[in-house]
Amino acid sequence: MAGHHHIDADAGDRRVGAAIAVNLLLTVAQIVGGILAGSMALIADAIHNLSDAMALVIAFAARKIARRPANAEMPFGYGRIEVVAALINYTTLIIIGIYLTYEAVWRLFDPQPVDGWLVVILAGVALIIDIATAMLTFSMSKNSVNIRAAFLHNLADAAASVAVIIAGTLILLYDWRLVDPAVTLLIAGYIIWMSFKEIGGVIRILMLGAPDDLALDDVIAAIKDLDGVTDVHHAYLWQMQEHAPAFQAHVVLRGGEWVAADALKQAIKARLADKFGIRHTTIELECAQRACVDAHRIGGMG
Repeated sequence: MAGHHHIDADAGDRRVGAAIAVNLLLTVAQIVGGILAGSMALIADAIHNLSDAMALVIAFAARKIARRPANAEMPFGYGRIEVVAALINYTTLIIIGIYLTYEAVWRLFDPQPVDGWLVVILAGVALIIDIATAMLTFSMSKNSVNIRAAFLHNLADAAASVAVIIAGTLILLYDWRLVDPAVTLLIAGYIIWMSFKEIGGVIRILMLGAPDDLALDDVIAAIKDLDGVTDVHHAYLWQMQEHAPAFQAHVVLRGGEWVAADALKQAIKARLADKFGIRHTTIELECAQRACVDAHRIGGMG
């Protein structure tokens, strides 16, 4: 598996902190401006910006918690909190998208007057801040599902700001009031689509699913290919954290191979680490004469 290039933790925290501050300021400005301008699209963009700020707050807290060492209460450590944070962020985005859809549909039936200039100016400021925030978190998003969720919040917001600018321009030029709820629907649809697209991988990790880039059959085959191994059962492959696959299984040794049991176990661990990047392994060895009877190949009780 490819290595991951990590950013210094303190530097990353400063970036996230700066992104939170500018998004909160932008949210206040857009909500006030949206109310004064009568623009649902601008308020939609503001609500999305608020969700960006909250996403970044959750991401910031999760980064801090994830660094705590393992203890008796949390023997696997706290790293998975970042995956939980991503789930919270995507779920929030879906709820926001549904709410904006509801509001936009009502506006389609009852268009309201909109101050186009105020919409264009505030959306332009929002676009600049969205791009700046996305740049702050882009490099960190490559290695963290938690930061990636926050980054995608901002990317969606940048697209929304462009749409709001277009809406404000059309209102100024042609007084097309329906364009405001129409753009709101576009923003909401994009938010919902993006969130459902990303949330699946997060749920997969929390459900202890196998990594997308690893096949359990391939891992089992690689172990059985070692000389002295006759069978593998009760096999589990999951992700302890986003970049930490784990494996456990019962491995049956051929008769007469028990004297080489320790060497075979080390060979299995080395193969899994070198070939698949799996460095957390739990292997229970069985001799052929006393192997589990009618054992499940994948999963099942030990």
